[in-house]
This record gives sequence, C-alpha cells and structure tokens, in this order.
Amino acid sequence: MTTTKGLEGVVATQSSISSIIDDQLTYVGYRIDDLAENSSFEEVVYLLWNQKLPNKSELDAFKTELASNMEVPDAVIDHLRSYDLSTVHPMAALRSAVSILGLYDEDADVMEEAANKQKALRIQAKISTIVTAFARIRKGKDPVKPKKDLGYAANFLYMLNEEEPKDVEVEAINKALVLHADHELNASTFTARVCVATLSDIYSGVTAAIGALKGPLHGGANERVMKMLTEIDVEENAIPYIKEKVANKEKIMGMGHRVYENGDPRAKHLKRMSKELTKLTGQAKWYNMSVKIEDYIKEEKGLPANVDFYSASVYHSLGIDHDLFTPIFAVSRVSGWLAHILEQYDNNRLIRPRAEYVGPKTQSYVAMDKRA
Repeated sequence: MTTTKGLEGVVATQSSISSIIDDQLTYVGYRIDDLAENSSFEEVVYLLWNQKLPNKSELDAFKTELASNMEVPDAVIDHLRSYDLSTVHPMAALRSAVSILGLYDEDADVMEEAANKQKALRIQAKISTIVTAFARIRKGKDPVKPKKDLGYAANFLYMLNEEEPKDVEVEAINKALVLHADHELNASTFTARVCVATLSDIYSGVTAAIGALKGPLHGGANERVMKMLTEIDVEENAIPYIKEKVANKEKIMGMGHRVYENGDPRAKHLKRMSKELTKLTGQAKWYNMSVKIEDYIKEEKGLPANVDFYSASVYHSLGIDHDLFTPIFAVSRVSGWLAHILEQYDNNRLIRPRAEYVGPKTQSYVAMDKRA
C-alpha cells in the first residue's frame, strides 16, 4: 500500500455535482463566474440537487417550498436558549441544533428517495433560521420569523436584523452563498459522504459535516482573517504586521488554496463586493489593507487570496458578528452537502480506506508481574 498524507491527489469517488479542473470551478458544468454574476442562490441549490437549472415555474415553486419550510420547531429554539450563551461558539450551537432538528422530523429515518429529498429541502430552509435565531437570542432578542415574500438571501438578513435589507446587501449575501455552495470533495463534504455511506440518516450526515467545517483549516478561515485585520487596525500597519508573521513562520489565513495553483476563481467576486461595501459603509480601510496583504503575500510567497479572504470584510461591512462567518458558510455549503449525500445514497458503497501500519511489530505479550 502507498500512503498519501491527507489523501492529497487521491480520487475517492465519481461525482456529477461540481468540478475543479485547470483552476476553474463549475457546478454541474456551469462556470462559477456565470453563476456568481447571474444566479440566485435558490437557482444554484436547484441546480446542485437536480442537475439542471430551473425554468421560471420550477424556480418559483422551489422558492415557495423553501420559504414555507423555514420555521423551526419551538423545541429547537428553546434548546438554543438553554446554551451558555456567553461561551458557546455559534458553530457548536448549529451542530447541536441540526442534530436535534432530526428528532422532530418524523421521516428522519425513512430512506426512500422522495423522503430524503424532502428532508434536504427542510434542512436547507431551516438552517438559516437556526443561525439567525441563535445570533439574536444571545443578544437578548427574540428570533424573527421569515417572510414568505423574500428570497433566501434577503430572508437571512431580515431574520438577523429585523429589517428588510438594501439591494446591495442582498447582492453581497447572495453572491457569497452562491460561491460557497459546493467545492468538490472538500473535507466537510467528504465527511458527510463517509457518514451516510454507512446508510446513516441525512441529519447525521449534515451534523458530521458541520463538525468538519468548524475547524479553522476549513470553514473558520474568514473569522481568523477578520481577527487579523482587526489587530492590524490601521492601513500603515498592514505590511509590518504581515512581515513579522511571515518571519515567525505563522500561517496567513485566507491565502492560497490546496487545490488551486493559480488562484481561487471565487475570490475576485467577493473582492469586488468588499470594495463596494466597505466604501459604502465608510470602512474602506478593511478593503485597502486586504489588498496590501494580498499583494505582499502574492509577491513573497506566490499565494493569491482565496474566497475566505475577502468574505471577511464583506460580512464585517454588513455588521455581522465575526463568529457568525463560519455558520454563514454552513448555510451555503449545506446545499452542496445535501447534493452529495443524495448522490451517495443513489450509488452507495461503504467508504472504508486502509491505513499503513507504522507501529511496532511482532511483540510478545509480557505478564503483568514481569513488566518494567
């Protein structure tokens, strides 16, 4: 057996959901640039789940279904209220809440295709409600019920702030959701597929994926990017700060990507939104120092920014708490997880790789009274 650390370069399955070929990301063959500039998040979710873009009537029906399933059981909200709100991280709260959500779905363990698709729709609809409810509860506010006449991105911001968002704010969140929806066989998606390959239920698969996304080497990067920018604070401090980090061999979050050689194709879209939003909100320094850092790291290390780098200043400009950045990632990426879970169910085989044993060999058992 040949060991490949981190499974780098190992092709573990076949999928028709998304691809990364020659540094180009596509969803079901559609370029991410076209989708980011033209599609609503609901269109992208439909595409990932159905392998085709919806026509108008299909999209209208899908939007109606999502909006009709956004409310969550009172018991889940009560459970969110029971957490130690001063210490619990929103990703831990989300992980637990999605798991609990499965307890209130009478079809949770029904494995027929139609039932799984309905559960996927319910999870996608409710996850944004869970994130926004927790965000409000920990501030002593009541959760806001979704509006059925608002789209998915607009509803997220409405439930978060209790006011209908501006068009540019909706555009920014919609674009971020589209860009994060799927990314081939990333760590959380692989986790979801491994979980449901045992024929575990869809809620278990999504809960497992959230656990994987929680790590700073996957979904937590943009939160740490904003922490870095906040520590820098002043544009003139950006390069000295980064030089010190590089000299100490510290990782600069949001720079470079495991699967892209020449840059993450998603980054430019959020870079443009960052420039627009930070200027609009009088916070241009966040964009300006981000550009300085990206240019320096690209010159010194050959690493361009990835999608997480500019999403940090986008979300910050929208007034979103920094520790909600990764839950927003989950609100989007659950669409991809669900697509992969459904695909795994359709052509399942238990995922069971081997490990190369490197421990001691041929040891003889020693009785207790003779051990050193």
